[in-house]
This record gives sequence, C-alpha cells and structure tokens, in this order.
Amino acid sequence: MDQGELLRWVVETFERLELRYFVTGSMATILYGEPRFTNDIDVVAQLPLSRVEEFIEAFPAGEFYVDDERVRTAISNRSQFNIIHPASGLKIDVMVPRMDRFDYSRFARTRTVEPLRNLSAEFAAPEDVILKKLQYFAEGGSEKHLRDIRGVLRVTGSEIDRGYVETWAEHLGVTELWQRVLEAEAEGSSGD
Repeated sequence: MDQGELLRWVVETFERLELRYFVTGSMATILYGEPRFTNDIDVVAQLPLSRVEEFIEAFPAGEFYVDDERVRTAISNRSQFNIIHPASGLKIDVMVPRMDRFDYSRFARTRTVEPLRNLSAEFAAPEDVILKKLQYFAEGGSEKHLRDIRGVLRVTGSEIDRGYVETWAEHLGVTELWQRVLEAEAEGSSGD
C-alpha cells in the first residue's frame, strides 16, 4: 500500500462510518504548499467511545495495527492514537479534538478537495493548517513547521485570510511567531 492508497482507505473509512473528520498536518501543507516527504497522514476526528469497535474493525488486524486501549484512552483524554500499516511503514495519526472554540472553527472551515483522482476528502483550511503549524513550532521548535508554512504562503498566499490567522494567532498565543513568518516572507519576496 502506498501513501495515496492509505489516504483513500482512511477517507473512505471515515466517510462510510459517517464520522466527522478532516485531514491536516503534512498532507494538508503538501496540498496547499510545496511537496515534501512524509510517512504519515494526520487526521482530526470526532470518534465517540461507542464507535471504537466498529472503527477498529475497519482496519483489519492482518493489515493494520491499532491498539484498542490507546484508542479509548485518546478519546477519553482528547489526545491522539496511531494506526500503523506495518507492510509499508506508513501510519495514520488520529487526533481527537477537545472541541474548544478553535476546534469548532476548524471543523466549520474544512474544505472538500480532491487530493487524488476520484477521491473527495475533507481537509483543514489552509489558515488553520498554518495556525496549527505555528503551535507545533512553539511547542517543539522543529523548523519543518516553519518551512511548511512558508510553502503554503508561497503557493496559496493570495487566498489566505490573513485577518483570520492574525485573530486566532493572538488567541492561541503565537502572534510573535506569525509576525516572524510574515517578516521572513517579506524579506524573501523583496529579494526576488
């Protein structure tokens, strides 16, 4: 199974089970920005405890590894769990949202896109991808998050609602990082 096939499996599974979800993370920054290597698919999903068995059955034990206890713990703690496809080494990171104001906003702003031929999927809006990447950088300092943001701004920049990003950046405590990104973008474009 390659990454495209895994994405198709994930999306079709969430759609069939009628679970609210959206793809985010690296897959979204690749869609809105510049290509880069990633071996995971990040999905935010509303998964109730009552649907865990049905959800796990959708990822057959012979093909996937899903830890039932970790899924239940992630739902209870509003954290994340992994689904691993051992044959390919690919994984799916499923994040269970807290459903705070920002999560409600992210779900309300998802976009239906066609990341693969004959596959419609819900993806996070580019502004929300940028905001999460700013949060991840603030938490861990990995430069890949800033590179991803710059890639989205280069490719999709004219479509970005910067007022929305600015408002939520302030609410999420990442305004200073957002300003640094904008300053670096301005310096980069003035050097062209």
